[in-house]
Amino acid sequence: MNAIEVRDVHKVYRRYGRRKQFATLKSALLSGSVLRDLRPDAVFEALRGVSFDVGAGKTFGIIGRNGSGKSTMLKLIAGIGKPTSGGVHVEGRVSALIELGAGFHPEISGRDNVYVNGMMLGLTRRDIARRFDDIVRFAELEEFIDAPVKTYSSGMYMRLGFAVAINVDPDVLLIDEVLAVGDEAFTHKCLDKFADFRRRGRTVLLVTHSLDLVTRFCDEALWLDAGLVKSHGDPKRVIDAYLMDVAGAENRQLAADDNANPKTQSPNPKSHAPGPNPESRIPDPRSAIPDPQSPIPDPHEVPPDMFKAAEGRWGSREVEITAVDLVGASGESSHIFRSGERVEIRLRVRAHHPVSDFAFGVGIFNAEGVCCYGTNTDIEGGVAGELSGDGEVRFVIDALDLVEGTFKLDVAVHRRNGVPYDYHRLLHTFRVKSRLKEAGIFRPPHRWSFSGGIRMSGLN
Repeated sequence: MNAIEVRDVHKVYRRYGRRKQFATLKSALLSGSVLRDLRPDAVFEALRGVSFDVGAGKTFGIIGRNGSGKSTMLKLIAGIGKPTSGGVHVEGRVSALIELGAGFHPEISGRDNVYVNGMMLGLTRRDIARRFDDIVRFAELEEFIDAPVKTYSSGMYMRLGFAVAINVDPDVLLIDEVLAVGDEAFTHKCLDKFADFRRRGRTVLLVTHSLDLVTRFCDEALWLDAGLVKSHGDPKRVIDAYLMDVAGAENRQLAADDNANPKTQSPNPKSHAPGPNPESRIPDPRSAIPDPQSPIPDPHEVPPDMFKAAEGRWGSREVEITAVDLVGASGESSHIFRSGERVEIRLRVRAHHPVSDFAFGVGIFNAEGVCCYGTNTDIEGGVAGELSGDGEVRFVIDALDLVEGTFKLDVAVHRRNGVPYDYHRLLHTFRVKSRLKEAGIFRPPHRWSFSGGIRMSGLN
């Protein structure tokens, strides 16, 4: 038996700011032209033919980007709104944790609001009285329950709303991104209550951006995108498809940002910055420590220490870096990589005249400017021969052992003494993805082992 049935649901909203206005709402309704006379650009279709079932006693997750129609779908199921077309059917008493504390009156006490809100959710006064102490205890508001709600902090307000809604004991519980309502201890209480609902065979529909919650609790998942169903079924499969789509969008955005950055474009040779001061040398990256308090350097003057410089590009451009590509294990250019993946940093370079004094360098920094790794061909014992015309440099990382996060790249071609021909400082961005939420920067290859009376499984 299904607790929730959604059939070919469409939900259309009118955009505001339209020039044509109805004389009165009554005239618009009588003419039947509320939506009919609107141009296609005057309406917004939040849901477009959505259909799915949620079996009784199942936990069902809905995921998707902001604006994908998740909350709209939940409000239609809760009865807060009606679909423009299609049908929604729900069996049993429904409690919706969509807008916690909706219906609370700021001028009256928490105690009175519990009774008012409980009756709005379908409880009798006797039911509320029987559950009142549990509600207040769960919300941790014993000392403040008789104070006006307007004196509550936002956290107190949200906790009381959650406590009332969760104690209605519904057949169907609808939750919209409201499990993290308070400190860590209260969040754990919410999750425990949520798990208790599942154990007692209640039907739960969860809308969230927390994919871990969907994997942990849900029997099925639905991915909405721009009001359309993109995937439906096993949570892990749906989440994997969603993450691939998100990564693709991030990759396209990062690529567009890199291409649009004027600092990465080669200027007219006549507009080159002045030649560097021979005394200005890039120190050995192994000993350089970035200073977050360092001033922003003059773009026409080569900084004495590039690892302490702000974002920019410096050098005489006798040799130029004309393109920078990051290539993943698939052989395709990308800005999104998985932790441990093989990555190549490819530099296309052009020498305007032959040079024999040169070295190539690479530096990886996290978003806070901390150096994760830096090296160059001179440090590693490379002996320069000749550089003339066009060429390509490949820096291969067999395993990108970084934790999840956003990283910046320095690339350079310079003289052996460190004076730059062309130095790109923090101009190229990439992201590392991982299912593990580890701390730090570097993820060293490792393994766990146990002996004696310790039993543990699931570790790779």
